[in-house]
Amino acid sequence: MIALTYQYKLRPNQQQEAEINQILDVCKSVYNYALRERKDWLSSRKSPIKSCSIISEYIIPADTPYPSYNNQAKTLTIAKKTNPKLKSVNAQVLQQTLKTLDRAFSEMKSLGKGFPRFKKKLKSFVFPAMLKNCLGCTKVKLPQLGWIKIRQSRPYPEGMTAKQARIVKKASGYYLMITFTSSESVPDNPVGKVSLGVDAGIENFVATSTGKLIKSPKFLLSQLRELKLLQRRLKKKNKGSNNWLKLQNKIARLHEKIANTRYDWHFKLAHQLCNLADNIFVEDINFKSWSRGIVRKQSNDSGIGQFINEILPYICWSRGKYYAKVDKNYTSQECPKCGHRNKKKLSQRNHNCSNCGYQINRDIAAAKVIRNRGLIAVGHAVKEKRTACAEVPERVKTEQESLWRWSDRGTTQFI
Repeated sequence: MIALTYQYKLRPNQQQEAEINQILDVCKSVYNYALRERKDWLSSRKSPIKSCSIISEYIIPADTPYPSYNNQAKTLTIAKKTNPKLKSVNAQVLQQTLKTLDRAFSEMKSLGKGFPRFKKKLKSFVFPAMLKNCLGCTKVKLPQLGWIKIRQSRPYPEGMTAKQARIVKKASGYYLMITFTSSESVPDNPVGKVSLGVDAGIENFVATSTGKLIKSPKFLLSQLRELKLLQRRLKKKNKGSNNWLKLQNKIARLHEKIANTRYDWHFKLAHQLCNLADNIFVEDINFKSWSRGIVRKQSNDSGIGQFINEILPYICWSRGKYYAKVDKNYTSQECPKCGHRNKKKLSQRNHNCSNCGYQINRDIAAAKVIRNRGLIAVGHAVKEKRTACAEVPERVKTEQESLWRWSDRGTTQFI
C-alpha cells in the first residue's frame, strides 16, 4: 500500500477562517480536559493514604476505570448532547484529538518520551474521512467547512484516493495536507551497478566517495542578525499588545522561511546525489546525540538528521535507487585502500595511512569506506580503482559539477 501526502495552501474566506479557529480552540479544550482527567486518575492511584496532602487531595473512587481512549470517547459522546460548543465541531475531529493524546501516552511508555503537556495553542486538526467527489480544480470539499479554495501548486496524483485531510495553521497562513492512498504494492528497489558512499559531517555537510565535499549554507546564521533585531524590538513591547503580536508573527514568519529554505535545499541535494549512482550508502548514526552535544548548533542549523533519515530515503525510493545504512564504527579511522586503522584526532582533517601511504581528505576517505561496506553488504566486489564517477554519463557529470559550484557559493539557486 502506498500513501503520499500533498500540501496545498488554503485560501479561506472570513467565515471559514473563523470556523477553523473555533475548531482549533475546541480541540485544544478537549485535549487539555482529557489530559487532566488522566493525570488526576494516575495521581489518585500512586499516593498512599498516610502521605496525602494535609490541605486537600483529589480523590477518585477505587472502582473508577482508567480513562482510556474508548472510555473518554464515550464520555465525549454524552457531553456533546448537553454542550453546544462540542456539538458545533465534527465528532470525528474530536475523536482524532483523543487519539493523539492516547498515542502520546503510548509513546511515553514504549519510546521513553516525556509526559504529555497541556497545550496553550493547537496548530492542526484532522478529518479522518473525506467526502465523495471532494477534489475540484483549485478547491476541496471538507466536512463542516464545505468547498474551500486552495492554491493548487501541483496536480493531484492519478490513480490514488484521498484518504484524510489535515489543516495546519502556520505563521504564513493555513495549509491543507491531503493523504492519498493506493492499494498497489511496490517492491523494494533492486541493487544497481554504480554505488555512492555519503559521509555526514559538521565542517562539510556531506562528503561523497567520488571525492567531492558539499558545504552547507548557513540557513540560520545568515538570518541571525535580522532575527536578533526583531527579538530586541519584541522585548520592549508590552506583552499581549497588538504590536507585540505583530512582531511575534513576523519572527515566526522568519523562522518558517529559514525552515523552508533548508527543506528545499535538502530535496535538491538528494536529487543530485541520486543522479550520480544507483546505490547510495550512508552511516547508521544517532543524530539526536549530535543535537545535544558540542556541535548542536551546527547540526540543528544544517538539518543533517532530517536529510539522512527522512528526505534522502524518500527520494531514493521515489526514483528507484537502492538506499542502505552501514555500520558507523571506525569509518573515519579505516583506510579505504588497505583496511588498516589509524587513530586520528578530531582536529586531523587528512587521512594518511601508515601502512600503505594512501593520502586523502578524511571525510572523503570515510565516504569511500562507507561505500566499500555497502558493497560488501549487498554482495558486490570492492574495487578501489573503479569509481562511481567513471560510469556516470556526460550529462550527469555536468549536473554534478553544477552542484559543487552551487554548493560552494552557499546559495539556493542552481547554475
